[in-house]
Amino acid sequence: MDTPLSTIAVVGLGTMGTGIAEVLALAGREVIGIDISEAAARQAVTSLEASTARAVARGRITEQERAAALARFRTSDTLRAAAGAELVIEVVPETYEIKQQVFRELDAIVSPAAILATGTNALSVTRLAAESQRPERVLGLHFFNPAPAMKLVEVVSSVLTAPPAVEAVTQLARELGKEPVAVGDRPGFVADGLLFGYLNQAAAMYEANYASREDIDAAMKLGCGLPMGPLALLDLIGIDTARTVLEAMYAASHDRLHAPAPVLGQLSEAGLTGRKAGRGFYTYEAPGSQTVVPDALTPSPEAAAGEGRPVGSVGVAGSGTMASGIAEVFAKAGYTVVLAARSQEKADVAKGRIAKSLERSVSKGRLTAEARDETLGRITAAGSLDAFAEVDLAVEAVAEDLEIKQQLFATLDKVCRPGAVLATTTSSLPVIAVARATARPEDVIGMHFFNPAPAMKLVEVVRTVLTADDVHATVRAVCAKIRKHPVDCGDRAGFIVNALLFPYLNNAIKMVEEHYASLDDIDAAMKLGGGYPMGPFELLDVVGLDVSLAIEKVLHREFRDPGLAPAPLLEHLVAAGCLGRKTGRGFREYARR
Repeated sequence: MDTPLSTIAVVGLGTMGTGIAEVLALAGREVIGIDISEAAARQAVTSLEASTARAVARGRITEQERAAALARFRTSDTLRAAAGAELVIEVVPETYEIKQQVFRELDAIVSPAAILATGTNALSVTRLAAESQRPERVLGLHFFNPAPAMKLVEVVSSVLTAPPAVEAVTQLARELGKEPVAVGDRPGFVADGLLFGYLNQAAAMYEANYASREDIDAAMKLGCGLPMGPLALLDLIGIDTARTVLEAMYAASHDRLHAPAPVLGQLSEAGLTGRKAGRGFYTYEAPGSQTVVPDALTPSPEAAAGEGRPVGSVGVAGSGTMASGIAEVFAKAGYTVVLAARSQEKADVAKGRIAKSLERSVSKGRLTAEARDETLGRITAAGSLDAFAEVDLAVEAVAEDLEIKQQLFATLDKVCRPGAVLATTTSSLPVIAVARATARPEDVIGMHFFNPAPAMKLVEVVRTVLTADDVHATVRAVCAKIRKHPVDCGDRAGFIVNALLFPYLNNAIKMVEEHYASLDDIDAAMKLGGGYPMGPFELLDVVGLDVSLAIEKVLHREFRDPGLAPAPLLEHLVAAGCLGRKTGRGFREYARR
């Protein structure tokens, strides 16, 4: 099976097939595009001409290179055109019946040495290979959309695949400028296997009316640095496609996290499949358009507004990084800030941390020396919560321990004036349990900032069943003044971000436990295939494995879903003291400073 793979057939000239054909033609391969639809073939040629013209205009290729690539691409409406191909890549509709028919016909057409690759991301490569007369030459070659831009290619082996076939397509992927990742045969492989579980949970969250579609998407973009929110991404992928992938994943795993959320089936059956239909979770200007237009579910700015309480002074309780970051944010926005810690010394250290942060901003040209001095002048360091007597808003940022927070709120209840808003920054504890430590739970709300607070734009605004409307309105108005994006959510474990992020991280750990893929391959797959700023294991080591385990336990305890049980490997590493970067070892080892 030692072949140069210089002539390649692509069966199915939809968006993905056309993109793959473009990549191959630009890399010097002779490409035969095959589709039973003459219109699809014509569209593929037009698309290739247009995309290569854009590449010339942007200086990425020369006009001569464009002409050569176009000359290397020809189309046909019959599989017989693949007779001379050394590799055939099928990207036909995602059903066993259609794909198996293609493989059966190719068996009688291509040479015995040719490799047959399926572009599936949901179906069993092994099952498809079993239909071939030579299953050792069948494998998966999963490109990501748009194929010309996305670097990841998953090379999928079944138990029947011959190693030389894997080596040949892996080398091809590298020559195409892609990053090949070797994976085994299971629905979703690595990237989609992790991505679609997360998307499914987001759909279920929306269906439960826990948060609006806009807030879910904003939370994941701003809180995790993702290029798109999950519901907008489902619309882009196609809701029917996502449902198909999830059905295949659930059939293999029987994990409830993979059972398609009912709303996906309802939208699919109604023909509301996303951008391609002009409507899915969002409504679009036209079918195929990426422009979102207002609809009946679009929130009205007037409806969101409400009469809040005046806030001129803010108390921040705590002396850690989060507390000092929050105090800095409020002071920059013009608020008078009292930063209170358990001792004057700790409060002074926290204010000193703010001074250093402001100085860095000055040195980078982001802040003037005058603004630095004014900001620092608005902050008073105090060694007791008694200093909060006249603040309008008190924000706690102490240890993530319910008993500690309850004690602190009992003190705030005595110290703060009537009408002051009391906010907790908890990321995992029930806000109502904190609120009940006071005699005024209606004044208590969650304001979950993200670390580092000065840089991160998101604040999850968490209402309990007792939070007063004007308290909610106050916090949203404050968020606008400190230039943060508030998202509303109810008082349940994980809120939006952690409830969607940590099951995804947990599933990545399970992949490693099952020896399905390596840490490096999983991290590469999610960065290159999903557009994530960090791979799951990079992120776990940064967050801290002990923190991650604590959040996983809270989610499992709240939702009682077996799929949310913390992966044993995570528990073992925490028990061994391997907590991530802060200890020098987590999933990876780090040089000690």
